[in-house]
Order: sequence, then C-alpha cells, then structure tokens
Amino acid sequence: MTKGDFSNFKEFDELEQMAIPDELPILPLRDVVIYPSMVSPLIVARPSSVQLLEDVMKSDRIVGLVAQKSPEMDDPEPRHIFRFGTAANILKMLRFPDGSIRILIQGLERFRIMRYKLDAPYYVARIKLLADIEDYEVELDALSRNITNQFQKIITLVPTLPDELQIAVMNMKNPSKLADLLASNLNLSLYEKQEILESLNIRERLQRLTILVNRELEVLEMGSKIQTKVQTEMGRNQREYYLREQLKAIQAELGEIDDRTSEINQLREKVKSVNMPEHAEREAFRELDRLAKMPPGAAEYTVARTYIDWLISLPWSISSDDNLDLKEAQKVLDDDHYNLKKVKERILEYLAVRKLKADMKGPILCFVGPPGVGKTSLGRSIARAMNREFVRISLGGVHDEAEIRGHRRTYIGSLPGRIIQGIKNAGTNNPVFMLDEVDKIGQDFRGDPSSALLEVLDPEQNNSFSDHYLDLSFDLSKVFFITTANYMDPIPPALKDRMETLELPGYTEEEKLKIAVRYLIPKQRKEHGLTGKNVSFQKSAIKTLITEYTREAGLRNLEREIASICRKVAKNVASGNTEKVSITSAKVHEFLGPQKYFPEIAERTNIPGVAVGLAWTPAGGDILFIESSAMKGNKGLTLTGQLGDVMKESAQAAMSYLRTKAKQFGIKEDFFEKLDVHLHVPAGAIPKDGPSAGLTIVTSLVSLLTAIPVKSDVAMTGEITLRGKVLPVGGIKEKILAAKSAGIKKVIMPKKNEKDLEEIAENVKNSVEFQFVENIDDFIYDVLKRKIPKSADSKK
Repeated sequence: MTKGDFSNFKEFDELEQMAIPDELPILPLRDVVIYPSMVSPLIVARPSSVQLLEDVMKSDRIVGLVAQKSPEMDDPEPRHIFRFGTAANILKMLRFPDGSIRILIQGLERFRIMRYKLDAPYYVARIKLLADIEDYEVELDALSRNITNQFQKIITLVPTLPDELQIAVMNMKNPSKLADLLASNLNLSLYEKQEILESLNIRERLQRLTILVNRELEVLEMGSKIQTKVQTEMGRNQREYYLREQLKAIQAELGEIDDRTSEINQLREKVKSVNMPEHAEREAFRELDRLAKMPPGAAEYTVARTYIDWLISLPWSISSDDNLDLKEAQKVLDDDHYNLKKVKERILEYLAVRKLKADMKGPILCFVGPPGVGKTSLGRSIARAMNREFVRISLGGVHDEAEIRGHRRTYIGSLPGRIIQGIKNAGTNNPVFMLDEVDKIGQDFRGDPSSALLEVLDPEQNNSFSDHYLDLSFDLSKVFFITTANYMDPIPPALKDRMETLELPGYTEEEKLKIAVRYLIPKQRKEHGLTGKNVSFQKSAIKTLITEYTREAGLRNLEREIASICRKVAKNVASGNTEKVSITSAKVHEFLGPQKYFPEIAERTNIPGVAVGLAWTPAGGDILFIESSAMKGNKGLTLTGQLGDVMKESAQAAMSYLRTKAKQFGIKEDFFEKLDVHLHVPAGAIPKDGPSAGLTIVTSLVSLLTAIPVKSDVAMTGEITLRGKVLPVGGIKEKILAAKSAGIKKVIMPKKNEKDLEEIAENVKNSVEFQFVENIDDFIYDVLKRKIPKSADSKK
C-alpha cells in the first residue's frame, strides 16, 4: 500500500489558496486513495494518463485523483471509478526511459464527480468541492486524543513506521487532517480507505477510524505475542543445543560419555551381537544414525527407538537344537496322546529326514477334525517331542490383514503382525507355530488375512517374509507351521493347496475309555487337589459318562463331567470326609443327576416311514432320522427340517425313482395321483444339506408306501441316481463312529467307499456289520422287517 509522506503533511497556505476549477482531468489510481494535504509519489504508465499529465503540466498543474474500484483493470470506464476523489497539485514530474512518468503530488480538497464531459484522450469531469462538516468541539478533541494514543501503540509494534510519524501525529491539531494522516498510514483495504475519504463529518470519520485502529492494534498485539513465543522457543532450543555441544566437548576432554551417547553405543553393540542378516544390520545402523541426530523430545525419536528395539529382540540367528532321537520323540508323543498313529508317524518321518538332511525346510501341516479331539494339545506335544518352543495364535474372527503382516510405521502405535510377534516371544527362529482355527478367518474392507497367509505358509516364499512394520525380509523357512480347522470347506483353495492335511477323526467309545483312564482322570484329580486315595473311577462309571452324559466326537464334555464329579468329591474332602469315594454308575447318577442322552433308535424306527441315516458335521459324525408320511392329496411332496438345495434334490430324485419302480416294490403305480407325501428330517432348527441322505430317503419312502417298518439297528449313507445307482460319499470314518456310538449293528454304504474302512480301528470293524451296495435293489429288501413281494420285474 502506498503511504503518504508525513514529513510534508503540514499546512501549505499557498496551496490552500490555489483556485480549483469546476472541471478537472481525472487520473484513475490503482489501489491508492489520496487524501487532502497528503504528499505522495505516483508512477504513471498508461498512455492516456501520460497524455493527461503532459497537458496538465502546461496549465495549472491541478488534477483530479480518483481510485478505480478494480485495480486489475487497465482502461476503466466511469462506472468502474469511484465518485469521490481528491483534487491534487503536481509538485514534480520525472520521465523514465521506458515512457513512464514519476510524479510527486500534494492533495488539496475532496470533491465529488457530478458528470463526465470528455472521455478521450482522457477523462474530464465536472466536479463539486466538498467541505468538512464541523461538530461538537469537545467530542472531537476527545476522539482525537484517544485515536492518537492508540496509533502511538501501533507505531511501537510496526518497525516499518518511523518515529517521526509519531511526532507528526502528536503535533497535528486539526482533527480532519489528523484523520486523513492516520488513514493514509493504516493497513486498510481499498474500500475502507475510500469510506474515510467519502466521510465529510469529522466526528463520524474519527469514530470509524477508531474502530479500524483498534482492530489493527489487536491484530498487531496478537502477532507480537506469537512472534515472542516463537522466538522464546527457538532461543531455548538454541541454548539447549549450545549447552549440549559444550557438555559433549567437556566430557570428551574428561574422557566421559553422556547417557544418550552411551545408550546409542550400547544399541550399536547389541545390533552387532545379534548376528542379523546383512540387509537388516544395515537398516538398523541407518536408523541408529538417525536416532543419534534427533533430540529426545522429537516425535520421531520414540518411533525410531521402538523400531530398533524390535530389530534387536528378534531371533535372527537363534535356533533351538532339535531332538532327533526317534524313540524319545515317540515316547513323548505316546505319553501325551492316545492313538493318533497317522499324525505321530508323520512327525517321526519329519525328524528322520531332518536327521539325514539338516537344512530341511519346515513342513506345513493342517490338523482337521471335530472340536475336542486334541488338535491344539497335539501341537504342544509335537514341540515338546522335538525340543522346540511352542507358539500359538488364534485366527478365529480375524478380519484385518495387518494382524498377519503388521502396520506400517507411519501409523501411531503401529506394531509388527502376530507372526513376527510370535517369533519374538518364542525367542528362536524355528519354533512349532500353531495357527489355530484357520477355517474361521474372516475378511472385510480392511483386507483378507487368508491371502496374507499365502506367503507365510508357502515353503518357497516364506524364507523372505516381509512384515509391514519391519519392512525387512525375515526367514520363516525353519518354522514348523501347524494349522487347525474343524472342516476344510471355508478355507480358500489357494491356502488349502499349501498345507498337508491330516485328519483327526472322533474317538470310539473304547478309545474314550482308555483316554479317560490314562489322561483325563489323573489330570482332573491333580487340578482339584485330589489323589487316588480320595477318588477312583470304575470302568462302568466311565462308560456311563460316555454313553449317557455326553454325545460328542471329542473329549471336552467328558472331561467337564469328570471335573464336575471331582469337584463334588473335593467338597466332601474339604468338609472333613476323608473316606475314599469309588465312582460307580450309580454314583454318576447321584452326582450328575438324570441321564442326558437316551438311545432312541429302536422306538423311532418301530413305525413305517422312518429310516436311520448317517451324517457328517463339523463336530464329527451323527445319526439322522428321516420320517415320511402320506395323506390324501394330489402329487404333493413337502420337504421340511431346514433342508438345503442338494438334499431337496435328493428327495425329489428318490420320489422319481420310486414312482418308476412302484410295481417292483408292490406299490400301486398311480399311488402318487391320490397322495401327498411329507418328508421331514427332525432337529428342524439345524440346517442340513448334502447328497448322502439319498439311500435313507428311498428307504423311508419304501417303508411308508409298503407299510413295513425299517429294522432299528440298520443305518445307511450314500448318494442315489434316477437309475438306482449308489454313489460314494465322504466322512465315512466319522459316520461309522457315530453309528457304533448309537448302537447300530449294520451299516449300508456305497461299494466305492469300501476302501475307507482301512482307517477304521479293528475293534470298530468287528462290532459293526458292513454291506456295500452299487444299486438300491442290492439292499432295499433286506432292511425292512418283513419281506415284500417281488414282481416279475424285480431283477431288471
């Protein structure tokens, strides 16, 4: 903003007596407002304005100075120029080589443009001179003193305003000229300057200026406070830096080291001692160099220090020595778990190869089985057998990919992922690492954790696993990874392909009995402060617990019931009754109350239309009742029990097959014309699906329509076709165990599933009769309690 020359802002009698004509040439000004008595230099470059000045210099040297509303306009029209301006006398003029002119002007009086008379080559307007409006003298004096005091404060806060201005303001007695002087030296906008120029009432002019001066004073005082605060902080930091440098110099002379330098040196020694790979060591030293240059109060200091601590704490080259004694490993595994021959054999095979080839990569196993069969505890037992550390993380419900890979260090509170955290907690780079519940990983907008596991569980890639927080590759190839799942279906195919699957089926009644005697009862006695002198369990009592109080593939509920009995015995012992308690079947009922599970096969299959099927569930095998009933109607087939699409299609296929073979089974061929058939699978709250119920559905319908009940000790599983073929199904081992637990004497299954009996224990195979069929005709006549008459087509 152009400021007035306050040194010449004084009384000029000769200028005041100059005659100002009624018509003046108008010189538009950019972002400048000239006040009366104000002396100011101006630079003029517009051709029309240069012509105006040349003409005026030849006459009376008086020109009308008016600000234009928009400083950016080169050739403003009358509507773009304010109506109020100042008549001014040109004191001096100086030409420049580029054609522009520099003039020195002195403001004379305010005027108002009445109308423009000429617009070329420059504007000429008829004007009306404006006089100040005087007001109450005492009020003007008060306003003048107040605004003078305020402006003096501004002068002390603005270095660009010289002290002479303060003298000029204090000596100014004319209120009108005082207002103009202050307005010309305040940091005001163009419109605020013009407002002061157009204000003819001196009192109103001073009042408006008082507001503007106070505003400017507040801004300057706030700026001064901020500047003082910044300078104080900078001065403190500089002082601290200077003192620290002096302290370092003094300590160097004395041969001493300060705490921070000592800390950095200790970190350097630790980095050297942990035997990091070259790339990790290089990154650690780079971060240490950054840390040494940072002040401890810096925000990045803690981040860098934490990162270095993580690098130092990781077991880059620390490995535990494997126990390669196969007999010892076998003994440890047998001590901890009963049976599970296939899994134990796989662990011993790994140790055998490891003994022959020291740099073998760690295997990646997936234990699949129902809850409670010992998947997690088996992983801990494997670690003990191999003399390795054991780490377990649960992936159930994990949705965020950063749980696996970690967060980048740019985030506040970031940490490595759970894989690196587990390795750090283990303290070795070759632990047995169990990823529990891998089938229950979720995914959402934060990423897909199962995709992040692809690198972790790939032996060809995990030797350079990159965590987002470390931003360095870490070798996971020595880690023995074990994952667990209840079933494989939810696991993505790419992840499933990277793992070697080992199935842990449910336990038989005999196996549960032996496990209870060897493991569960001694464990619960110890946990409840009891000994063999306090309580003992008869085998009959354990069998009662297994058959009447639990129904599961695993052992969790059995262990809970044993714990419940032990608690009651412990209560008696604590009460002073030290007599040994022998748990019999009767005692079980006394301690645990009424029987929870009852064999219901005989009574439920005693009527026509009910058949027993076998089903696989994530919790193991189970028996499945299929009931059918008929009523008067017209070709209706109703299916209930929360059946899935595949199971519904099996029911429709069974009905279609039966209609084509009705004569063969002694059923009227038009039976469906006058009947509605309702097929129901109980436990309606549980969803059911799959094709393996096809055999059971056909048997139920044949039993219904022939009015002959199905034998109560027969169960079946298998998929059917419209031609009556029986196709293989899965989950055979779990289904057979469920059949044995339910008291089934005979199991009918597809011929192609005969190979699956190899995995079944001999005692189970000896207690159940198996019939393998390829067609429905191979068994349908044998499962009914009475013979049905065969037609002449029965052998077709």
